[in-house]
Amino acid sequence: MTTPTIDDPAAGCHSLVLRLPGTADPDRLLSGAIPAPVRVWQTSVPTGADEPTAENRRRAEALRPIHAGAPPLRVVALRYADGAVDLVLVAVRTVIPPTVLRRIARLLLSGSGDDMPRLPAAAAARPGLGYRGGLEWGMGDPELRGAVGSARIDLTALGGRAERLLPAIALAVSRYSGGNRAELGVLDLDDVDDGTGEPIRVHPVDEHPESSIADFLHRFEKAPVTPQEPPPVGVILSPAFDEGGYTACLSPVFPLTIQLDRGSSYATCRFDRGIVDASVAERFCAHVAHLARQLADGTADRPLSELELSPRAEQVELLRAGGAGQGPRARGRIDRAFEEMAAQQPDAVAVQAGDERLTYRQLDDRADAVAAGLSTLDIAPGSRIGVCLERDADLVVTLLGVLKAGCAYVPMDPRYPAERLRFTARNAEMPVIITRAPEFPPVPGTRQLTPAALTELGAGRSTAGARPSAEGDDPAYVIYTSGSTGTPKGVVVPHRNVLALMGATAEDFAFGPGDTWTLFHSSAFDFSVWEIWGCLLTGGRLVVVPYWTTRDTEEFYALLAEQRVTVLNQTPSAFAQLIRHDLRVRGDLAALRLVVFGGEPLDVRMLAPWFARHPAADCRVVNMFGITETTVHVTAQTVTPREVVAGSRSVGRPLPGWSVSVRDEQGRVLPPGASGEIYVGGAGVAAHYLALPELTGQRFVVDELTGERIYRSGDKGRLRPDGRLDHLGRLDNQVKVRGHRIELDEIRTVLLGAPQVTAAAVVVDREQPDDPASSRIDAYVVLEAAADSAQVLTHAKAMLPDYMMPTTITEVAEIPLTINGKPDTSRLPDPRTGPTGASVPAPASDAPETSSGGVADVVLSIWSDLLKTPVRPEDNFFTLGGNSLLVVRVLAEMRDRNLPKVTPRQFYGHSTAAQFVELVRRLGEADR
Repeated sequence: MTTPTIDDPAAGCHSLVLRLPGTADPDRLLSGAIPAPVRVWQTSVPTGADEPTAENRRRAEALRPIHAGAPPLRVVALRYADGAVDLVLVAVRTVIPPTVLRRIARLLLSGSGDDMPRLPAAAAARPGLGYRGGLEWGMGDPELRGAVGSARIDLTALGGRAERLLPAIALAVSRYSGGNRAELGVLDLDDVDDGTGEPIRVHPVDEHPESSIADFLHRFEKAPVTPQEPPPVGVILSPAFDEGGYTACLSPVFPLTIQLDRGSSYATCRFDRGIVDASVAERFCAHVAHLARQLADGTADRPLSELELSPRAEQVELLRAGGAGQGPRARGRIDRAFEEMAAQQPDAVAVQAGDERLTYRQLDDRADAVAAGLSTLDIAPGSRIGVCLERDADLVVTLLGVLKAGCAYVPMDPRYPAERLRFTARNAEMPVIITRAPEFPPVPGTRQLTPAALTELGAGRSTAGARPSAEGDDPAYVIYTSGSTGTPKGVVVPHRNVLALMGATAEDFAFGPGDTWTLFHSSAFDFSVWEIWGCLLTGGRLVVVPYWTTRDTEEFYALLAEQRVTVLNQTPSAFAQLIRHDLRVRGDLAALRLVVFGGEPLDVRMLAPWFARHPAADCRVVNMFGITETTVHVTAQTVTPREVVAGSRSVGRPLPGWSVSVRDEQGRVLPPGASGEIYVGGAGVAAHYLALPELTGQRFVVDELTGERIYRSGDKGRLRPDGRLDHLGRLDNQVKVRGHRIELDEIRTVLLGAPQVTAAAVVVDREQPDDPASSRIDAYVVLEAAADSAQVLTHAKAMLPDYMMPTTITEVAEIPLTINGKPDTSRLPDPRTGPTGASVPAPASDAPETSSGGVADVVLSIWSDLLKTPVRPEDNFFTLGGNSLLVVRVLAEMRDRNLPKVTPRQFYGHSTAAQFVELVRRLGEADR
C-alpha cells in the first residue's frame, strides 16, 4: 500500500449535506454523543432552500476543506428564510472515515446512534491525498490550475450492472492514451477504517486487439498492483449515503477522478481544469458510458476490437468538424491559371534570377517554346518529363513549359548522386530529361536535352493543337520522397490539387501582385511547389535564390532586404540561422509581412528573439503542417508571442477543402485529446504512388464513414477541443532532418547493399533538443573481417543525397536487439567513442600542417565548440558531425571574432581543419 505525497488538503476531505427536521438541535445532539466539543456554526441564508442562491451556498460550504491544525470535523447549519435547515458536515477522511460520518449523520437525523469515537482536537498535518503531474490527453488550461469542474456518467442504461463501469473506464483510458499500456487508480473508501491511511490500488490496462471481452475482464480483475505514484485517472468507490448528499473528495484525488457511490444510478466525474478541459472530460464520461453499455450487453467471446469508443454518429460529427465533406474540389490546370494571370498583367515582372528578369508575357512565351519543343519529340500526353536544373530562370520556364505540353514534370536535384538520378529516371519511365548537367548518368531509352536545345527544336512551332483537358485531373508533377522499402517513392499530384491549395490560402494570406516571394528550396522538395505557383498564380514576383546563397545566411539576408521580399517560406532549421543573423546586423526587413514555416516540426520557442524585434502585427508568422502526399500544406496556425510563451505544438486547423482526423491503430476516429495517427482528406490528397499499387492501397484508403478518400500520414497527433491539431512527431521509422523527410530504413537498406556489410542500424540523434542544427544521422554496421567503414562511406555517397548521408558510420561487433528481435538503439555505443573507434575516417589531406597558435587555435576552438568534440588538424568537419546549419554557425562565429569572411562554397571545398585554416590565412593576407 502507498499513500502519495499530499499536495491539496481538499483531496483528503469529504462532506455530507443533511436536511434536518425543523425541530432538530444539532448542537445538543453532537455535544451529547461525540466525546469532544464540536461547534456548530450557524448561518442564515436569506432565500428559500430550493432557490439557486441556497444551492450555491450549500455547494460552497460542502467543498470548503479543513486545513492542518483545525478540528477534523466542521459542522455548518444553513438556516433558510422558509424555515428549512441544512447541516453541512466536512471531515478529514483519515480521521473520520465514511462509516463514522454515517453514524454521525444518523445521530443527527434520528436522535440516536452508536457510540462515537473520540475525535482529536486538530487534524493531522497530512489530511489527505493529492497528485502531481498531468494527463497527456487532458488538454487543460494551465491558467485554471486548481479550478475544479464536474460531469456526470449516467448508469441507468447498465441495468444494474454497475460493475462494468471500472473496466469501461480502464478501456476508455487505454483508447485515449493511444491504445498503449495505461493504468487506472482505485481508492476504495470501504477498505480502510482505522485512520492509518488510504491505499490506492492500480489496475494495469493492456489492451490486446485480438482479445475477447472475457479475456479483457479477466486481466482487469487480476490482483491490482501498488503504484509508486497515483495514476492520472482514478475511481473513488464510496458507500451509498441515503442520509444526504455525499462528496467523497472535495477536490480531485486524481487529475480526473470518478466517484462511484455503491448502488447509485450515476457516477460523478471531478477534474482539475488546469489539467483536463471541460469538454474533454464531458466527452470522456460519455465514452465511458458507451463502453460500459457495450461491455454489459456484449457476449463474452465478442472481440474487444469491436467495442467502439464513441457512437458512429459522433465519429461522423467529428469528421465534419475536421473539414470532411466540404464540397466539390477545385478544377483547372496550373498552366491555364498562369496564362490567365499573364493576360491580366503581361508586363509585370514574374521571375527575377540575378540580373535576368522575365515579365509574365516573356515567361509565358518562353514556356510555350519549351512546350513546342517537346511536341516535336512525339511524346504522349501525360508523359513524365525529368527536369534536373539549377535554380535559375530556366528552371521556372521549363517547369511551366512541361505543364503546357500536357506532361508532368519530375524534378531532380543536380546534386543528387548518380545512382539516385538513374533510379528516378528509370522508375518514372521518362522519355526526356531536361538538364545541363554533363555528369547526368545515361539512361537507356531516355533522351537528354538542354533547355536551349529544346527551345530550338520548337522554334516556329505552335502548341495550340495539343491543348490538354482543362479539368485538372491530369498529373502536374511527381516528387520522389524517401521510401521505407529502401528506394524512393514517387508521389503523383494532379493540377487541381495545386489550384485548391492556392484557393484555400490566397485570401487569408492576402497574396497579390504586390508580393515578392523567394524560390529558396530545391525543386525536388515540394516546398518549391508552394513557392513557385503560390507566387505566379497570384501575380507576385518570384526571386530565384542561387544554391550557394541559400547556404550563406549573410548573403540571403542581404537579398531579402535588397529585393524587399514580402513572403518568405522557410524550414524552422533554416530560419533559426536567419534569426541569429538578424540579431547581429539589425538590417532592414521592413517589407517582410509573412513568414511561412513548413517541412519539419516547429519549436515555437525559437521565435522569441524574432518577435522581440519584429512585432506580430507587422510580420505574420504561420506554422503549416503538410506532406508531399497531401499537396504541400494541410493546416495553418498563426504564431504569436502567446504561442511562444505557451510552447504550443499546434499546427492549426485544416485549410478550407482539406480535412484532418486522428485515429487509432484500427482506423477508428479518436476524440479531441486522444493521440493517434493523423489522417488527411480533401482537396490535397495525391493520386497515388507511382508504380506502387500495394503501398498506395495501404496509405490511400477510403473512409468507410464518409466514403471519401483519405491519406494515412504516419504522423502522430491529437485534436484540441477547439479543432486545432497538435503535431506530436512520427509513428514509424521516418524522421525530418532540416526539412527533408527521411526513411531511416532506406538508409539502412543502402548500407546493407555495401560490400561485406552483414548488419546495419540507423538512428537520428539531436544532442541539443532545442537546436535543429545539432541533428545528425548515425549509422552502425557489422562488417566482415576484411572490410572497413570507409568502403561503406564510399558506397553510401554513391547512392544517397547529401541530406540523407550518415554523419558517422561506426563499426560494431553486432547490432543489439530487444526481446522482440528489433534493434535496441539504446544499447548502441556513442558514435564518436564506439568500441572499434570506427567512426568514418577523415579523408587524407594534402594541406599543410597547422602550427599552434594564432588563426589555427581560433579555428580549431570554434570547430570544437560547435561540434562538441576535440578537433585535430587532420579532422574533416563533416566527418565529425558537421552539417549545413553548423557551417553557417561556424562562419557567423568567425565574423564575430573578426576573422576573414569565408563563403559556404569555400568551406565545402576546404572541409578538413588544416585546409580550412590555410584558406583563412590566405584570405587574411589578401585583406591586408
